[in-house]
Amino acid sequence: MSLLRSLRLCLVARAGSCPVRALGPGPVLPSLQAGPLLLQSPQPWHTFHAGPWLSSASSKELLMKLRRRTGYSFVNCKKALEICGGDLKQAESWLHKQAQKEGWSKAARLHGRKTKEGLIGLLQEGNTTVLVEVNCETDFVSRNLKFQQLVQQVALGTLLHCQSLKDQLSTYSKGFLNSSELSELPAGREREGSLKDQLALAIGKLGENMTLKRAAWVKVPAGFYVGSYVHGAMHSPSLHNLVLGKYGALVVCETSGRKANLEDLGRRLGQHVVGMAPLSVGSLDDEPGGEAETKMLSQPYLLDPSITLGQYVQPQGVSVVDFVRFECGEGEEAAEAE
Repeated sequence: MSLLRSLRLCLVARAGSCPVRALGPGPVLPSLQAGPLLLQSPQPWHTFHAGPWLSSASSKELLMKLRRRTGYSFVNCKKALEICGGDLKQAESWLHKQAQKEGWSKAARLHGRKTKEGLIGLLQEGNTTVLVEVNCETDFVSRNLKFQQLVQQVALGTLLHCQSLKDQLSTYSKGFLNSSELSELPAGREREGSLKDQLALAIGKLGENMTLKRAAWVKVPAGFYVGSYVHGAMHSPSLHNLVLGKYGALVVCETSGRKANLEDLGRRLGQHVVGMAPLSVGSLDDEPGGEAETKMLSQPYLLDPSITLGQYVQPQGVSVVDFVRFECGEGEEAAEAE
């Protein structure tokens, strides 16, 4: 509980003072970690050896174009063009196949190594919001752009899966995907294979064991709103609308109409879920509880413990009906103890 208590103190004491973003144009939120989250990618893998190569201007132009399109090393791109007779498309395909082989080989060698670090990814599009967790071995790799792009692919894959479900919404819907289900999802519109193939590629490039741990999604019809919050986060323009962090929360609210303060209210509710870690929503009729209370509406409101969260929400004209909370690495210590 000491870690959770420290998180609560951080959320309360530093509210609004440090750069963490929620989805949408909401205010700046507190940060859990100091220092930049984004680091440069290490050098790509070097598996092949270069052979003879013509030093013509056209050959150099092809080489540079292939490097820009794939991100692989000079040596590997040069070898690919030699083998494929200067055919750019074939060279790109050959590189991806070799990288896939290398990634699966490395993934097999690293399998079983503990993955306690990683990131939570939060993505919203239209009436759909997804929360995913991808794990790695070290915090250093979680700050790497290649790893963050993997989290983005997982979030996009989950979003596309959710959007493909043809359900007629009269109320909100919520779903979860475990590691095995997540791994089998298609990689996306512009990528071949499944998410587990993208995972193998990332392992091959970064040299650490990684796992696609879980995902959750929420879809809402008119009359509902999904509040969201990410703690210890960054929002990179290169990752579009994806928000990354160490904690994430979605809060499903029912509302009678579009209210001006919904984004701010949703952020505050998400903050409360991250800091107080409730286990259920509860009811407005429940008796107020103390710090150990697990019913969300009966808990002391994180930012004003003199009232309960229910007392804070009731005048706002919305009803809290559900929530999802992800904490990066949660469950790992219990699994290790078992």
